[in-house]
Amino acid sequence: MSQTGCSLQNLVQEFFTLQAHRLVTYKRLEESHDAYLGSAPDYDFPRYRQAVHDATQAFAESSRRALVVQEELRVAAGVGSPERAELVAHISRVQDAEKEKLQLTAQLQLAKQSALEHLGEEAYEDQVHLYRQRLMKVMEKIGEILEDFKYDSEDVE
Repeated sequence: MSQTGCSLQNLVQEFFTLQAHRLVTYKRLEESHDAYLGSAPDYDFPRYRQAVHDATQAFAESSRRALVVQEELRVAAGVGSPERAELVAHISRVQDAEKEKLQLTAQLQLAKQSALEHLGEEAYEDQVHLYRQRLMKVMEKIGEILEDFKYDSEDVE
């Protein structure tokens, strides 16, 4: 394999590693939110605030690193490879979808707290259900883009 191809595979692997890191961060954030809701009615807000802060920093770092990978692919694509340009576009689409996912996650967390504070009120439960559905659609979209990224990266020399 050429040095460029090896470098490309390193960039592809780094991007997948970043996505795996994002998943771990989401899991930690979800666990922290569940613990926060479990501390109702007094709510352990300082601990949850710290978890949100940690997640925010982790997401910002993942996003920063993804942009570096994207830029390195963009520079490599400058030599005329439409396939590499497509990889750059995939990363851009993932970044946009990840932003939407984070916004929906925050909205879902607020909706879950409201539903807990208004037990039995269907409107609040409906909001939780709505945000869960929207979040699932975004997660499916991210999965599809990542699948395209994977297959397209295999086609690039």
